[in-house]
Amino acid sequence: MQNPLLSLWQLLFPRRCVVCGAPISEGEEVLCFHCNIDMPRTDFHRTPANPMERMFWGKVPIVRAAAYFYYYKGSNYRHILYGLKYGGRKELGAAMGRFMATEWLPTGFFDGMDVIVPVPLHVRKQKERGYNQSEWIARGVSEVTSIPIDTDSLVRSRYTETQTHRSVAQRWDNVDGIFALRCPERFAGKHLLLLDDVMTTGSTLTACADALRGVADVRISIVTLAIVSG
Repeated sequence: MQNPLLSLWQLLFPRRCVVCGAPISEGEEVLCFHCNIDMPRTDFHRTPANPMERMFWGKVPIVRAAAYFYYYKGSNYRHILYGLKYGGRKELGAAMGRFMATEWLPTGFFDGMDVIVPVPLHVRKQKERGYNQSEWIARGVSEVTSIPIDTDSLVRSRYTETQTHRSVAQRWDNVDGIFALRCPERFAGKHLLLLDDVMTTGSTLTACADALRGVADVRISIVTLAIVSG
């Protein structure tokens, strides 16, 4: 039998869908049934040479790349990213990571991957925010796939301002050479999954991959929660 105090709390303060704001039912997590079904999924994980993979062609060698859903300007699904990145709702990252991994695991997308590497924040930025949103997405993915997470080896060595509102050229200049690798032998011969929250031009993820170029026999795949469309 449910605790009556808990029942009263849920009556007074119902859990709400992060996208539409409607109350969510028992068994649902962060998204209501309708917003989960209507999420603009990319299905890139099923598509070799998909548009996201092609964005890295000629820049860095990757095994595969995929994003979970499209981000459209003005879409209510922006609340997922805003809540995670600026609203202090780190639990959104873990929940969305679990959703993504649960859907993709049966397709074999994660097969052969050895370690998840969340895109790091500078220590100053992480202190300001209180957490790394990409790490929380990685936690959700790891929970489902059992792939371990490495948050120590790849570091952001220079503080940079947000990429938001920057031009394409400014985005690339802003991240040039900002990542460094500690103990590269940890990744030798490994298949790494670089993971970030959202991809616009791919400049940040390319800069991460550039920091890994000297690692012997390393392979890199890329995943983001969202990809900007239009």
